[in-house]
Amino acid sequence: MELVVKHFKELSLDELVDIYKLRVAVFVVEQQCPYQEIDDADKKAYHLYLKDEGGIQAYARVLPAGTTFEEVSLGRVIAIKRRCGLGSRIVNSAIDIAKGKFNAETIKIEAQVYAKRVYEKAGFV
Repeated sequence: MELVVKHFKELSLDELVDIYKLRVAVFVVEQQCPYQEIDDADKKAYHLYLKDEGGIQAYARVLPAGTTFEEVSLGRVIAIKRRCGLGSRIVNSAIDIAKGKFNAETIKIEAQVYAKRVYEKAGFV
């Protein structure tokens, strides 16, 4: 499984379409969350995903402070296969990116309740 990390400006059109298709399929269609899935925050974000021969298997975006929250934040976290460690792996990678790219001392997340354990394991309260 390969980890890909790119700022929005570095994404190819194919990568961007694949990311958006995945996010809409999971958050809007599967989870029936009616909100503006594609937003201007994407333009400021680092997008990271784990991929294999089957495509994107896990995804997250890391946003600089002042974009959606005062703090650096993680969001749009997806793991296609659940309960196999991909969620934890992409969250931990996103934390590393937040610290490395944005010098984050504090990281904020907004997540659904069912994912609470994944974030608590990563040190979130």
